[in-house]
Amino acid sequence: MRTVILCGGKGTRAYPHTTQVPKPLLEVAERPVLQHVMESYAAQGFTSFVLAAGFKIELIDEFARTLPSGWDVDVVDTGEDTNTGGRIARCRDRMGDTFFATYSDGLSDIDLRALQEFHEGHDGTATLTTVPLPSQYGTIVFGEDRRVSLFREKPVLGDHWINGGFFVFDQAAFEHWAGEDLERDVLPALGAEGALYAYQHRGFWKSMDTYKDALELTALVVEGKGPWTRSGTPASS
Repeated sequence: MRTVILCGGKGTRAYPHTTQVPKPLLEVAERPVLQHVMESYAAQGFTSFVLAAGFKIELIDEFARTLPSGWDVDVVDTGEDTNTGGRIARCRDRMGDTFFATYSDGLSDIDLRALQEFHEGHDGTATLTTVPLPSQYGTIVFGEDRRVSLFREKPVLGDHWINGGFFVFDQAAFEHWAGEDLERDVLPALGAEGALYAYQHRGFWKSMDTYKDALELTALVVEGKGPWTRSGTPASS
C-alpha cells in the first residue's frame, strides 16, 4: 500500500506564512506538518509514499532527502496550478492496485488498517474518511424561557459529518474520475456511480488550515495531547 500525499498547493489560507515555504512544510512543534502526517502512516507500517508536489517543489524535494532511509519516497511534479483530483491522477502510474491518499495538513489518530479493511469489505472503488464537524464557534444552551444554562466552547457537532481526508482508492476508481477538483468533481462523480463509501472516524482529527491551527496543534504536542504522535495506539472507529 503506497500513500499519495497532496503537497502541491499554494496554501493561500495560511498566507503570508506560505510565501517562503509551501504549506506542508509549515511547522508543528518544530517539525513540518507533512512529517507528522508521514510519521503517523509509518507508525502503522505504511512507509511507501508519493509526494504530489507543485508549488516550491524544490523545497519538498529537499525535505524528502531528510526522511528515514528505510522509507520509500517519490516526489512527483504534478504542476503548480493543478487541482487536488488532477494531482492524484498524475500519480496514478506510481500507485498499486489499491492505495491510500491524504492531504498534507490533516492530523488524526485514525486506525489505517481498519480503514483498509473497511475498504476491502465493500464493493466500491473508493473510500473516504468522514469525521464529525468541529464547530469554529462556541454554542449556547438555553431553555424555553431563554435562560442561558451553558456555554460550549467549539463543540464537535456529532450529527454532521465532513470529509476528513484519509482516502483509499482502487485503480478502477479512475474509470469514473471526473474533473480536476477532488472534493467538487471527483468524489461527487464516484458517489453518483455508487462507488464511494464513507468510513466513520470518531477519534482525534484536526486540519491545519491556517497558521493559528499550527499554533493550536503545537500546543497539543507541548501539552502531551497530540494523539497522532502516539505510535501504535490509533483510536478505534
